[in-house]
Amino acid sequence: MARPRVVLLHGLWMHAPAMQWFAARLREQGFDVVSVGYFSVLESTASALSRIGRALDEQPGTHLVGHSLGGLLAVQVAARSHCGRVVCLGSPLAGSRAADGVASKVPAGRSLIGQHRELLLQGAGTLPPGIEVGMVAGTLQRGLGGAIARLPGPHDGTVAVEETRVPGLAAHVVVEASHSGLIFSREAAGHAAHFLREGRFAETAAPVAIA
Repeated sequence: MARPRVVLLHGLWMHAPAMQWFAARLREQGFDVVSVGYFSVLESTASALSRIGRALDEQPGTHLVGHSLGGLLAVQVAARSHCGRVVCLGSPLAGSRAADGVASKVPAGRSLIGQHRELLLQGAGTLPPGIEVGMVAGTLQRGLGGAIARLPGPHDGTVAVEETRVPGLAAHVVVEASHSGLIFSREAAGHAAHFLREGRFAETAAPVAIA
């Protein structure tokens, strides 16, 4: 029996190898995992989406797991490709205050945020119909984002839990992990694997109401 295929997408200021640990955990759970890289600062959103779309076209029904900006791209490409389920790890689907803070307050901040600035600031918009999207958000407040921008309520140091919640999510769960720590969290990996198989998180997961 073929193993379900998953494409992993890294976040801003990262490269595909950053997802190796998470990939190993999903392989342990029985998935065939491929990490797809893109240039998170220099490449346009349209170019990155095209690159990811080609990877999905190799096997229709492939699932997507994206960290931070990678989750935003995953949701965008899911609207135009024949993919399976999508899991976002700390992705600011409702828009990123931290990205706005870097762009407006840090010297050369707009260049640091790069070509995906508009996507990061605006968020995902309307989630694509017919695609199940699950969110794993972090609550360990370690990161520079919280110092640059005033993040409301619980956050992972870069993205507020509030920024990970949008109408249309199939499921939402929080774990005690920082923003970068989400890709090294066994709990997050377990939740991702369960959602990819079942379209929901385990009953033991503490639910967060979705507006």
